[in-house]
Amino acid sequence: MEAVTSVIAVLGTLLGVGVSHLFQARSLRRAEVFSRAERLRQERMEAYTAFAAALVALRRAQTERWLLDRGKPFDEGEPAMRARAFDLRNEAYDALFRVQLVTERPELVRRAEAVLEVVGRIKQARDEAEFDVRRVEAKQQIHAFVAEAKGHLG
Repeated sequence: MEAVTSVIAVLGTLLGVGVSHLFQARSLRRAEVFSRAERLRQERMEAYTAFAAALVALRRAQTERWLLDRGKPFDEGEPAMRARAFDLRNEAYDALFRVQLVTERPELVRRAEAVLEVVGRIKQARDEAEFDVRRVEAKQQIHAFVAEAKGHLG
């Protein structure tokens, strides 16, 4: 009789260990999935923020460059201003590439590409009225990108 009791006790212990292991493994998987999702969300937030910041800086440089081309005085001369605008455009493209890498939504990538194009067109305005329209459009597009990206973060 004691042997049967001992076997039942051992089987109960083994069953308890097995069930406990299953629950721990399931819990670990859930924690890993959550951790991965949170890391991806953080990477996306950093990428979207960097892209928006690069667009704002590029918009300002394009504005200054347009004004400089029309004889408005600035601390920087034309060559320095052009070089700065070129560098900021490169930074914006770097940030765009990062957005393309971390997002799974093609519509967000298309919006990012479109807003970069809109910002780049500021310097091509022929007169002050067109310049003002392009600056406002660029600002609105940047805000629209941020709003759409925010929705993607969840």
